Amino acid sequence: MRPTLLALIAVATLSAAPAAMAAPTCQDRNGDTIRCGTAGAMPVGWTLPAAQRSRVLAARPPEPPADLLGLGLFLVGFFALLALLPDFDGQWDRQELDEEE
Repeated sequence: MRPTLLALIAVATLSAAPAAMAAPTCQDRNGDTIRCGTAGAMPVGWTLPAAQRSRVLAARPPEPPADLLGLGLFLVGFFALLALLPDFDGQWDRQELDEEE
């Protein structure tokens, strides 16, 4: 009885939630996404023709893989820090503040 009641409450809560509405997106004359209503924005729903899109994409220089470069630098730094850690053989060294037994 209790699991059924919890399931009904969950269904009622989710069905009463309002739907999320997204704002429309517009494109500029080069086919890039731009906020609607700004200078250079085309009307809502306008898309660049396929032939023109292929010409625009072919004219753009290839973008460098900045994400991969950043990830590589992060991993090199991480492993360098790991290499700088002192050796650990499974037992802690005794410190000055440890109690004498």
